[in-house]
Amino acid sequence: MKLRVRSVTWEAEGILSFELVHPEGLPLPVFEAGAHIDVRIPGGLSRRYSLCNTPGERTHYRIAVLRVPESRGGSRAMHERVHAGDFIEASEPRNFFPLDDSAGHALLLAGGIGVTPLLAMVERLQASGRPFAMHYCTTSPERTAFAGRLQPLAAQGIVTHHHDRGDPRNGLDIARLLRDPAPGTHLYYCGPAGFMKAVKAASAHWPAGTVHFEYFGAEPQAAPVNVGACADTVPVHLLRSGRTVQVSPVQTLLQALRDAGVECESSCEAGVCGTCRVDYSEGEPEHNDLILNEEERARSVLLCCGRARTPLSLDL
Repeated sequence: MKLRVRSVTWEAEGILSFELVHPEGLPLPVFEAGAHIDVRIPGGLSRRYSLCNTPGERTHYRIAVLRVPESRGGSRAMHERVHAGDFIEASEPRNFFPLDDSAGHALLLAGGIGVTPLLAMVERLQASGRPFAMHYCTTSPERTAFAGRLQPLAAQGIVTHHHDRGDPRNGLDIARLLRDPAPGTHLYYCGPAGFMKAVKAASAHWPAGTVHFEYFGAEPQAAPVNVGACADTVPVHLLRSGRTVQVSPVQTLLQALRDAGVECESSCEAGVCGTCRVDYSEGEPEHNDLILNEEERARSVLLCCGRARTPLSLDL
């Protein structure tokens, strides 16, 4: 879609939000809480941003972008080169992080800019009258985006802010919070790598199907390939096109496919978003992602960080 940037708003230190509308004022495709859009930003990069306005709103989309000092170009370009009145290309909404409507209670944990998909969840949970609690972890009030929007819920004790001033020991005791999961409670969390690691470890004992999460950004990197384990190129068969692509030990599947002229969807290119997930039917890939569980890895691979251990057959 081609969208117009209607406004750019300062939300907190280092964080801007962008209001996107249809150039002709037409309704935008509907989205659900937890959904995101892929945005093509100046320089040709594509990045995924969660929609943080109220689900069901079709007059506009709102995304928020944290300026990352070590940015590979995405957040810096959004902050420096995208202005009100500009046009920008974006995909229709997709949702890899949906709310489970069968859950009795929702516990939301946000780390920094990871609050964005949870904001839409808060709106949805409020509208449906479902009970929930939210813990929002940031370094300081100055770096807490959308604090004003959440203030009424904070006053009611539903949302709790935690500011660690750069020392996690001063913040939320995640292990203690998640030690005893209440029956019927589902956990949703999103944030930076260290936060995600801590919540994942603290919730490892929760019942299957009750823990939901979404990585953002591109901090994790694919593990280096063990060249000695596969010194020769490996053939990868594309089931839909009938083509065969040779993948070298130093290439990810995505790199090899692109070199062969095969178009593939991708976004973060760090194994955290799932955009490039593809099913396979034969062979053994090397998995370097951070989001697939063992059951999912038995049938799918993320092209951006996956490699070929043996000949593969991909659903492409």
